[in-house]
Amino acid sequence: MLSDQQVRDAIGATAYDPDGDKLGKVGQVYFDDQIGRPEWATVNTGLFGTSESFVPLRDATLDDGRLTVMHSKQQVKGAPNVGDDGHLSEAEERTLYDHYGVGYDTAPSGGAPPTTTGDQSYADGRDTSGQTTDGNDTSGTTTDDAMTRSEERLDVGTTTETAGRARLRKYVETEHVTQTVPVRKEKAVVEREPITDANASDAASGPDISEEEHEITLSEERVEVSKTTEPVERVRLGSEEVVDEEAVEADIRKERIETEGDVRDGRDGRV
Repeated sequence: MLSDQQVRDAIGATAYDPDGDKLGKVGQVYFDDQIGRPEWATVNTGLFGTSESFVPLRDATLDDGRLTVMHSKQQVKGAPNVGDDGHLSEAEERTLYDHYGVGYDTAPSGGAPPTTTGDQSYADGRDTSGQTTDGNDTSGTTTDDAMTRSEERLDVGTTTETAGRARLRKYVETEHVTQTVPVRKEKAVVEREPITDANASDAASGPDISEEEHEITLSEERVEVSKTTEPVERVRLGSEEVVDEEAVEADIRKERIETEGDVRDGRDGRV
């Protein structure tokens, strides 16, 4: 027979038949009403564990989270459909005994139907003596004497990703430029001077009447245009970091704990 601790450990364990074929996960353990002996276990069977079958715990063993029962997988899957409402009636138990080939009158309880109420199963945190164990969790498995409240926390971080590209491109444009340049030119000027004692001999040195020509060479500046290329500046691309703020919105869940009955809050003495 499974010990009290083994019965506790069997809840949630995986059940196997004698050939090692997996049956499913153990849901509840049903005890005999009179002597408190573990008599039946429910096992989640079928596709994705959608069905729950009763299997006898007589001669079952528990080793390293593995519950081995003495009936084949085929027998367990074909067990009659009995409601797991916390108590087996005598008729329901007779049907199960007949299916598994176990005589009802040879049952250790002497025919008393097993139940998960009164003599509680370990699925709801009580032992067969009716004493409450640590963590009398009526909604799940046995825990310690405290309830843990959890809440979701919003963890916000940043990742770096490419947002775009920037490039420099150099191209040539033509600009028409007008510039004024001073230009010097020589022009012929007729100069006249009267005959004086100083220039009389020069004036009379030639024939009295004659024809002659005099000429001078005139010069002027001409504008010459040439172009030279010279560097004026250097241009490069850089980046700077600008910090903006963005609002992040998300829904987070928080567990709340409320009390029922005459309970005093130990933090500030209020009821």
